Amino acid sequence: MNAVKLNEEWSLVHPNTRQVVRRISAKKLWTDIVANAWQTGDPGLVFLDTINAANPTPALGKIESTNPCGEVPLLPYEPCNLGSVNLSKFVKINKGCSELDWKGLEEVVKIAVRFLDNVVEVNNYIIPEIKALALGNRKIGLGVMGWAELLILLEISYDSEQAVRLAEQLMRFVQEKSMEASVALAGERGVFPNWEKSIYYPVKPIRNATRTSIAPTGTISIIAGTCSSIEPLFALAFQRQHVLNEESLFSLNQLFITYLKKHHLHSMEIIDEVKKQGVAGRIEALPADVKNIFKTALEISPEWHLKHQLAFQKFTDNAVSKTINLAETATIKEVADVYKTAWLQKAKGITIFRYNSKDKQVMYQGIRSGSKACKVCIE
Repeated sequence: MNAVKLNEEWSLVHPNTRQVVRRISAKKLWTDIVANAWQTGDPGLVFLDTINAANPTPALGKIESTNPCGEVPLLPYEPCNLGSVNLSKFVKINKGCSELDWKGLEEVVKIAVRFLDNVVEVNNYIIPEIKALALGNRKIGLGVMGWAELLILLEISYDSEQAVRLAEQLMRFVQEKSMEASVALAGERGVFPNWEKSIYYPVKPIRNATRTSIAPTGTISIIAGTCSSIEPLFALAFQRQHVLNEESLFSLNQLFITYLKKHHLHSMEIIDEVKKQGVAGRIEALPADVKNIFKTALEISPEWHLKHQLAFQKFTDNAVSKTINLAETATIKEVADVYKTAWLQKAKGITIFRYNSKDKQVMYQGIRSGSKACKVCIE
């Protein structure tokens, strides 16, 4: 990235011989990366300097890669062990107002840390090198899902400073409680074997080299009946492609329906329009505050997507898997600006996806008339 900034050449190094085989223009490589990301969504970027600055076991070597979705930087042969808390379940009513149930969240975070540490112990390791590092570092990655639904339940707009402040407050809390749980486990079960080679030695006896990670939760969020990871709602009504033996799944957000009924705004005209468009932003019959609370991924500017990623990353040991959704009309320059800002703001990685930039994608806004699919929650 500095070579791009200074318009320098970049060395292409053979991974086996470590010899420089060619030098190319860094700016030309950057231009190709950005243009291809605009066209297809790939490649994303991983910022290894930032990752290694937070490497908990630098004595064991540099980190050169991540798991497939980028949320767990890993040493060679190191596995990931992940779990996510459904934030939409931690809202309570106090004097008629919705608020976050911090006590309940603390209890579940501490149970989840113990659970994930148990997984490290009972897992079946086929490859000896994987077993050695899994047991040696005992890395776990506890994350969250249902973030957008939590904000809706608290009636906070995703693209607001209030939401970003809450993101920092919440992930700091998860980080602190997961740390407390891991320290307690170290007292009960012992520190991780490579502890003396870690950044925690000799001050902080701890059970797990890492504790937190924000995974995409694409599958488990469906099982949990919530929205994925820290993403905004993709749409209020959408089709999910290539599921159930390559069939499609129709879905209409139930929080939206509940909200309309609670505020006496429900009508079949509005529901039909949302099914058609997938969003509420262009429905004249809905008040502005409702449209703000239920803004979806493509109605939210890339700036706010990235702000949420950076807010969660501040208090995450590993990394954050987050898609910066871009409208179909987004320019190549917008992609370049997102990638550059992510680097400058010390993100560990960055991924964008411009709507309709591929012939096929997993989700489409709206429920297309005449489509044959499994219809879930569309009443």
